[in-house]
Amino acid sequence: MQKRSLGRSGIEVPPVVFGGNVFGWTVDRPTAFRLLDALVEAGLNTVDTADVYSAWVPGHRGGESEAVIGEWLAARPGRRREVVILTKCGMEMPGQGKGLSAAWIATAVEASLKRLNTDVIDLYQAHRDDESVPQEEALGAFARLIEQGKVRAIGASNFTAPRLRSALEASAKHGLPRYETLQPHYNLMERGIEADLLPLCREQGVGVIPYYALASGFLTGKYRSEADLGKSVRGARSAGQYLNPRGLRVLAALDAAAARLSATPAQVALAWQIARPGITAPIASATNLEQVRELVGAAGLALDREAVEALDAASR
Repeated sequence: MQKRSLGRSGIEVPPVVFGGNVFGWTVDRPTAFRLLDALVEAGLNTVDTADVYSAWVPGHRGGESEAVIGEWLAARPGRRREVVILTKCGMEMPGQGKGLSAAWIATAVEASLKRLNTDVIDLYQAHRDDESVPQEEALGAFARLIEQGKVRAIGASNFTAPRLRSALEASAKHGLPRYETLQPHYNLMERGIEADLLPLCREQGVGVIPYYALASGFLTGKYRSEADLGKSVRGARSAGQYLNPRGLRVLAALDAAAARLSATPAQVALAWQIARPGITAPIASATNLEQVRELVGAAGLALDREAVEALDAASR
């Protein structure tokens, strides 16, 4: 499978990154193990998670997703060198800490390393900007982790264009590691980054790995009416906002392209992102092996001009 570079980090990933937010939430441990085995065997060897996953579930404290991945690695000796692990810090860990202070980054990384059962995190990301902390302090803390061999490269998530530019300038000015990736909200229904963030990332050679690539499942075609929203937890939480004329136009365009290309709407939606200039790899999840096969198909699907133009027009 053809790989893509995460910015200038030297780390390469497949065209689709697996979203590990489902582990310990909608996917139990045995199923997660089967999914991870299938992903690696198929060449989708990159998993994105975060320390805060899944603190929103009653009774959880965060770290559940990382712990499942770590248990899988412990049960699969030798697999670690085959897998690229992306995780994040900065959002509130209930009763533990939050933000991007040097002290909290140093504490958070140790907890993540322990849960993940690894000595090094391939890409460690600031999950959310923290304007209360000088950029130099956060970047300096990440620099120490790289120097200590605990992190290979760093990235940012949920940063605005001005703040990302400020961070990149601080890195250059002070000789600090820079954010090699940006993880923003982006899909056919959410194209706001095309105005400023995406051009900035292309200008600076920053890799872009969007989350919610399938709009909380809406772009799979699973939710086409209010009655469909009860099909899953994510449908009830998020997908309903797209049930409007624009959303239905996008689904129609996905359906047409999928039928013509012998693909699924989800595969077409992901392939559209993969083909966008400046996008490195969208992040998408799966809860069963059939969906994993769908992700593998998306990674190898090439859209023709007709499909791209129809999707662009429907999603404007």
